[in-house]
Amino acid sequence: MLEFAPLPVKRRDFLKSLGGGVLVLFVAGDAAPQESGAGGHRREREPLPEDVAAWLHIASDGKITAFTGKVEVGQNIRTSLTQAVADELRCSPGAITLVMGDTALTPWDMGTFGSRTTPTMAPVIRKMAGTARETLVEQALHQWGIARAGVDVANGCVVNRMSGARVPFGELARNIEWVKTIGREDCVTAPDKWTVGGTSVPKLNARELVTGRHKYSSDQRRPGMLYGKVLRPAGFGAKLTSVDTSASARMKNVVVVHEGDFVAVAAPDEAAAQRAIESIKAEWQKTPQISSSELFAYIKSNKEAAVPGISAPASTKTLKSTYNIAYIAHTPLEPRAALAEWAGSKLTVWTGTQRPFGVRTELASAFSLPENQVHVLMPDTGSAYGGKHSGECAVEAARIAKAAGKPVKLIWTREEEFTWAYLRPAGIIEVASAVNPDGKLVSWEFHNYMSGPSGLASPYESAHENVQFHEVDSPLREGSYRGLAATANHFARESHIDEVAASIRVDPLAFRLKNLKNDRVRAVLEAAADRFDWKKKKSTSSRGYGLACGMEKGGYVACCAEVSIAANGQVHVEHVVEAWECGAIVNPEHLRNQVEGAIVMGLGGALFEAIEFADGRITNDRLSKYRVPRFSDVPRIDTVLLDRKDIVSAGAGETPIVGIAPAVANAICAATGKRIRSMPILPALQA
Repeated sequence: MLEFAPLPVKRRDFLKSLGGGVLVLFVAGDAAPQESGAGGHRREREPLPEDVAAWLHIASDGKITAFTGKVEVGQNIRTSLTQAVADELRCSPGAITLVMGDTALTPWDMGTFGSRTTPTMAPVIRKMAGTARETLVEQALHQWGIARAGVDVANGCVVNRMSGARVPFGELARNIEWVKTIGREDCVTAPDKWTVGGTSVPKLNARELVTGRHKYSSDQRRPGMLYGKVLRPAGFGAKLTSVDTSASARMKNVVVVHEGDFVAVAAPDEAAAQRAIESIKAEWQKTPQISSSELFAYIKSNKEAAVPGISAPASTKTLKSTYNIAYIAHTPLEPRAALAEWAGSKLTVWTGTQRPFGVRTELASAFSLPENQVHVLMPDTGSAYGGKHSGECAVEAARIAKAAGKPVKLIWTREEEFTWAYLRPAGIIEVASAVNPDGKLVSWEFHNYMSGPSGLASPYESAHENVQFHEVDSPLREGSYRGLAATANHFARESHIDEVAASIRVDPLAFRLKNLKNDRVRAVLEAAADRFDWKKKKSTSSRGYGLACGMEKGGYVACCAEVSIAANGQVHVEHVVEAWECGAIVNPEHLRNQVEGAIVMGLGGALFEAIEFADGRITNDRLSKYRVPRFSDVPRIDTVLLDRKDIVSAGAGETPIVGIAPAVANAICAATGKRIRSMPILPALQA
């Protein structure tokens, strides 16, 4: 029996369906957008208006519903945010329903990116739930006529310590008819007092995911729904000069859409839609494009001149290096998908996106609608990695649905995802340094061209620094990626640090410890080296050991890697130890999963992932041509988590990825004597 996506409801009707209770409102700002790949119409640092609220609802039967504009794309914030609510309300996570990423039900939110959910949304959620708890307590105190010290809160009830009487939240909530703005920091539970936070609560919807009951964007259905396909250009920037859609127009139940350069079809099933799009004959005017083999020459010829550098004292040893970074793709398990349905001038779209409200703005702009006429729903989605900020698939589905007069589902193919989604930026990084004979850095000059400024800050002490990011017009569409340019900048910096240490014959660990100025980086580096037993490792021609460390977005990471080099030159990463610290740990098991997942993903960009392109097209636009990490590539991983209850929790979705590439490069160099200054490493190593 087919299951259809339920019709969306208005917030007022949704609240009525939950029953009477307490409604807690707050107003909060949000973080700045990531450095790139935002997609169209991003609102830059827009303050939330007074009527945009995140809230908590406690129904008369005690059911608790929390709301956030953040979305779940595999990073498990559905569980961690629910833990925050449960901690403050002194109840189990299973007693709470969390509504996420629904533009009609949740507060406006800039998007889920930049490792910002834990440091920005979780504190607000905690403040919201803590204030709700104390509001319920005050109601009970009024009934009993006792002091605050005379009650406890547990299992959805306020409990009288003396008499043992218990009043359920729902009963108390029925008597509260006001809306209270959050502003009580004194209600929030400190990390050392958490009972739910800090524990490994299992993924809340794990059963739905593993049994297939969860409906992703590509699984959504509506009555009478058609399947869409879009005619793609012959190359980037190509213009349509002629098109013949007569063959597809003759096909039974096929709708043809032709609006300028946009040509698409809709049909009752995917196979019919594919046949229809393949029957269209089109001619395109292409523009000259550079190829991947010309990329770095292009960057060099188009980069701006760097600000004059710093002079190193004559007594120091100087070193200069240049590092090349390739474009890579996000390769999410779930490609872009959207289901669009029109009801008069109102538009509803189900789609996998990191920015439901941003997509709502894009849709409203595309169809000249007020935003309150557009409803975007974001089902928990199968990964994004920074690659789903933009709403092009949603706009395409809505255009086809508007022309067809029926709901239309559009699912991008893997080839479309590789070709028309944005990429992690490529770039060139130039580093120059000077070091005293005693092993202290004297000067540090670092120039990143095109790949981005994220992770530019150095954890090392130097008397003279000149660190700059230089924009270059990218020949391909580029955007956000897990960790952004922090991976490239850490690769260059930590590779160069190893080169400096080698130039003065100092152990890489000892050199770092001598020059580090950040105690939190020092702590993770010492923890990783200790677990790895670094001091006992001696590299040979068939076995190499390397390390790297760094910091970004409130996270601190150190990575040690062991690689084997086979007689035929094949490289395999055998063992990785990564130490990670991001303040107070919210969920140890899921944090460990984030670190391990980042390491495995990072192996791809470190070793072999690279987008190849020529004549305006991606030439390795499928998984048979684009190498991603496989099970056979996964090393033994030891994760060391440092729990700092004295420090506010930071996010961990991105920065754990930055250490693996330089650690592996340093290990390969230790074994082979070859310093590879490019990502990916293997093509240059095996050339």
